[in-house]
Amino acid sequence: MDAAVILDEIPLRIDPAEVRAFQAHKGWMGPADAGDGQIEQAIAAVAGVMRPRAVYRTAAVVAAERDRLVLAGGIRLHIPGIGEHWGPVDTVVAALVTIGAGVEALVRERREAGNPAGATLLDSAASAAVECLAEWLNDYLCDRAVATGRRATNRISPGVAGWALAEQATLLGLLPAAAIDVTPGADGMLAPAKTISLLVGAGRAARVDHYFPQCRRCWVEGCPARRAPRATTVAAM
Repeated sequence: MDAAVILDEIPLRIDPAEVRAFQAHKGWMGPADAGDGQIEQAIAAVAGVMRPRAVYRTAAVVAAERDRLVLAGGIRLHIPGIGEHWGPVDTVVAALVTIGAGVEALVRERREAGNPAGATLLDSAASAAVECLAEWLNDYLCDRAVATGRRATNRISPGVAGWALAEQATLLGLLPAAAIDVTPGADGMLAPAKTISLLVGAGRAARVDHYFPQCRRCWVEGCPARRAPRATTVAAM
């Protein structure tokens, strides 16, 4: 297993469309109810206090089955349908991304000041930020894979798309979470709250785009593996 890599001072851009999506998902404020000005203000407030950071580690895959990956050292990850989704992968990258705890304090202050609507919008912007950060890292890992003649898969996370949250502990066992000031909880949750754990596979014939188009917001220029034009970006260019 390779040494852990820490990325700091990541040039992250928060996508306004992602903020609107989180607002709509909460059912509290639909996309038409928050004007562009409000959303841009929320994004600016979050951008002013967030600290995007990531830590990742690469591990060799010694066996890949329909619903399981076996990594070097005998570590087993039970992920339904992974063999079909990813195809042949020879390595995986386990990672954590976080925007830090500063946003949580900002949301709390807004709520305690009697502005629940503003607090909710800030929370949506913070959720969008960490989601965009996870995409940024996926793109970063894809770029590194392409440079070596390989392909990187879409990211997956415990607790999403059938991968049990109980697997969180196994994934985190591969990473020095404390290196980016992340604390795992006994229930599989992470602190700060705006933190995402993820796994990406890589291989010469690995499959991508099994649940969303990876190219849609990729910031990498001149990528020979690009299959669709970039509509926007999650990187501060």
